[in-house]
Amino acid sequence: MKNIVVVGAGKIGSTIAEMLASTGDYHITLADRSAAQLGAAELPETVETLELDIEAPGTLEAALVGRFAVLSAAPFHLTTRIAEAAASAGVHYLDLTEDVVATRRVKHLARSANSAFIPQCGLAPGFISIVANDLASRFDTLESVRMRVGALPQYPSNALNYNLTWSTDGVINEYCEPCEAIVEGELIEVPPLEEREEFSLDGVTYEAFNTSGGLGTLAETLKGKVRTLNYRTIRYPGHAAIMKALLNDLGLRHRRDVLKDIFESALPATLQDVVIVFVTVSGRKNGRLLQETYANKIYAKRVGDKVRSAIQITTASAICAVLDMLADGSLPAKGFLKQEDIALGAFLANRFGRAYAQHEMVSRLAG
Repeated sequence: MKNIVVVGAGKIGSTIAEMLASTGDYHITLADRSAAQLGAAELPETVETLELDIEAPGTLEAALVGRFAVLSAAPFHLTTRIAEAAASAGVHYLDLTEDVVATRRVKHLARSANSAFIPQCGLAPGFISIVANDLASRFDTLESVRMRVGALPQYPSNALNYNLTWSTDGVINEYCEPCEAIVEGELIEVPPLEEREEFSLDGVTYEAFNTSGGLGTLAETLKGKVRTLNYRTIRYPGHAAIMKALLNDLGLRHRRDVLKDIFESALPATLQDVVIVFVTVSGRKNGRLLQETYANKIYAKRVGDKVRSAIQITTASAICAVLDMLADGSLPAKGFLKQEDIALGAFLANRFGRAYAQHEMVSRLAG
């Protein structure tokens, strides 16, 4: 059994711990600074818990001694702290962050590390890049790569048409930070919440707009190879306009703690959600202009004896699949690994990756 530390006992961290522990192949320690959070996690008896303030010097490093890997399911602002501890302890490192600055620091640490550093192992960034790179590899030359992802309530009931399904800090961060995109072949930054579009899928109308971090490292990988590359978050129509009023007109982008408090006191959480993954790639193959589209909807369902939300299932399954592939030798055991370096077929064949494969619908259209 490989010893794993999962940092962060929130919705995603506790799901990761339960999924890994259920295999019998991993011994899991779930760490969090909040005893109340650990107590509320409802974990299997085989999962150990550790009350730990990772920001205290040396504490996390000591907890990582002799471990195989550490998985970060902590808020994005703790990403670099956990990565630095992993480098110091010489253990493998995986995270779920969408924060661009934190990922750059992880990449820097990986240069001198003796273990694998694999950031952005969630849904977006994460699985979305694996899908996009797989579709892109089927073309001789690329024209555009358009990536759309959303975690939405199945039954929206407020003006935002939104419920809290994952990290509030993460949602606010991706709505506020600059977004990478490739426009006319040039890698640039575009503002969040802009370039809104509408589309329909299965008879339902959605909006999508720029948010930060969803591209992961794919912009760097495809720079010079594609004319257009962008990532947008999917919501129900009307969401972006209200968020722009809150963040820009009321200035809450500069008072994120206030906005977080408003969200968590006014927006109920829900387990009845749906994750939408929608990727469209166009380019030329054998002289013809072609388009391929990957469309997938994943719904909340029972996992073991608990109902898990779709965002819990997709995010936790993704990082568990990557860890599994690292543990069985399918992935390099040293250095920085991009999500797009992971083969889609191998990911979907993994016991955790099947959470996506069971639902996927892939359509290929000639243009």
